[in-house]
Amino acid sequence: MPHPPLIGLTTYLADAQWGEWDLPAALVPSAYAGSLQAAGGRAVLLPPDAPEAAADVVERLDAIVLTGGEDLDPALYGAPPHPSTGLPVRRRDRWEHAVLVAALARDIPVLGVCRGMQLMNVHAGGTLIQHLPDSVGHHGHNPNRGHFGAHAVTTVPGTRIGALLPGTRQVATHHHQAVDRLGAGFVVAARAADGTVEAIESTRHRFAVGVQWHPEMGGAAPVVHALVAAAGSAASAEPAPVAGRTVPSVRSSPGRTFPTQVS
Repeated sequence: MPHPPLIGLTTYLADAQWGEWDLPAALVPSAYAGSLQAAGGRAVLLPPDAPEAAADVVERLDAIVLTGGEDLDPALYGAPPHPSTGLPVRRRDRWEHAVLVAALARDIPVLGVCRGMQLMNVHAGGTLIQHLPDSVGHHGHNPNRGHFGAHAVTTVPGTRIGALLPGTRQVATHHHQAVDRLGAGFVVAARAADGTVEAIESTRHRFAVGVQWHPEMGGAAPVVHALVAAAGSAASAEPAPVAGRTVPSVRSSPGRTFPTQVS
């Protein structure tokens, strides 16, 4: 019987309190792991590390989830910071970019959630809207800070997301940034009623999908199930030998490379 696929979840680095403790922690909301487990996967956490460690870590995994969180550093897409953009967390940016590059090079499944989708777009040369209310004229994508809201998205027929979630449905939302210029090799797979890009997917990789909403919170579980199914296929695929090691065949090269240091 095949083993359940092993799926890495990127994490925050944040001060946290539990019991008698108040310490820096590598953490992620438990709904991420719970959604993967409910779909038949095994979840492991990937706290920020040195970027050069990413390839070794990713080689042991069957898929990656780039989780939500802080705003990306606007310098990564050549923009000055907006007054509403949060302070950059450059260590996380560099680590998650390296994880993404390694995952795409192996062509294992990648799901980007919220910030994770934005990272995928920026890596491919795209840009972001730094404060969505300036563009759409409302706060419906993040109505209450610290609480998920809900709004409708409509998927694009002919896309992977369109097949998984046809038509229009409500999704869990909490974001104030969004895709602006689309990165190379991606297509839009869903939009909100105001035109905001809500999902993207790669035309160059077997499974590289980003959603602006939070599927781990329910309402869009087919996306998580599809990731786990694709990860199971990747785990059972026949590897190809490379320089004395075995890794799955690469279908395409990674896109844009971030700077190793952002000042």
